[in-house]
Amino acid sequence: MAYTIAFFGTKPYDESSFNDKNKEFGFEIRYYKGHLNKNNVLLTQGVDAVCIFVNDVADAEVIRVMAANGVKLLALRCAGFNNVDLNAAAAAGITVVRVPAYSPYAVAEYTVALMLSLNRKIPRASWRTKDGNFSLHGLMGFDMHGKTAGIIGTGKIAKILIHILKGFGMNVLAYDLYPDYNFARQEQIVYTSLDELYHNSDIISLHCPLTEETKYLINDYSISKMKDGVMIINTGRGQLIHTNALIEGLKNKKIGSAGLDVYEEESEYFYEDQSDRIIDDDVLARLLSFNNVIVTSHQAFFTHEAMENIAATTLQNIKDFINHKPLLNEVKK
Repeated sequence: MAYTIAFFGTKPYDESSFNDKNKEFGFEIRYYKGHLNKNNVLLTQGVDAVCIFVNDVADAEVIRVMAANGVKLLALRCAGFNNVDLNAAAAAGITVVRVPAYSPYAVAEYTVALMLSLNRKIPRASWRTKDGNFSLHGLMGFDMHGKTAGIIGTGKIAKILIHILKGFGMNVLAYDLYPDYNFARQEQIVYTSLDELYHNSDIISLHCPLTEETKYLINDYSISKMKDGVMIINTGRGQLIHTNALIEGLKNKKIGSAGLDVYEEESEYFYEDQSDRIIDDDVLARLLSFNNVIVTSHQAFFTHEAMENIAATTLQNIKDFINHKPLLNEVKK
């Protein structure tokens, strides 16, 4: 009998990429559109492994039921794992694996796209011309050449981003708990304190993981230290930013613009078509009302190459688990 995997929170593009890659593995895959939660965890009966994405919930209650159903492996088809109770998984004997990197180029390039779109007012310009308005009033941007970018977190994505920004002729300040000084010398960037980064950066981009220490890293206090008119970009995790503090910064013009591919309460909205209903999240609705804010639906990763890599790594993780091989991408508390 084929090894059976239940996939939750799936879309047609997930099924397409995984079905194509699964020709090499031969697993039996069951796809479910709904996000994994306590109300549908019963669907894990009769499967060997469960595969989830960023907005699925694998808390202690869900993990307990999965374990009772005989599930031994929880495979995340994403890098983040803050939606998984790792202590509960360990106690229940469920192994957790993830996809630590699928296409750092995809996210880095998308980050630059947000910067350029905000700076040069491209969405506003496009809306205007479609309406026959070819005025330039209100569309002035700034040369990125010579400006300073502050990059918080210098993992694979951030390093590619830094390389791109250096190509624009930007100065780069970086912050990381574990600085890579060889990389800094190579790219001629400066590691500095958060306070100095806040104080000197024209653009701040977030690329650190979400931990207890980084939750709401961007808040009223940190925003008060920033340059007037600063641009803030977040393609990392929604809860790195306290959204109400961001909104207040936008209202008082301390923050000049913001590009958000993530949102702290995104699970209720992102990846779904909500166009036929009123957005009842007042905070999200307020964000969407600003003409100097771009909110996108956690799509920075979304390229052909990334989807292929996600499918390949996820299925290989599962195969390695079955064959009792070392799990290079295992997640432990």
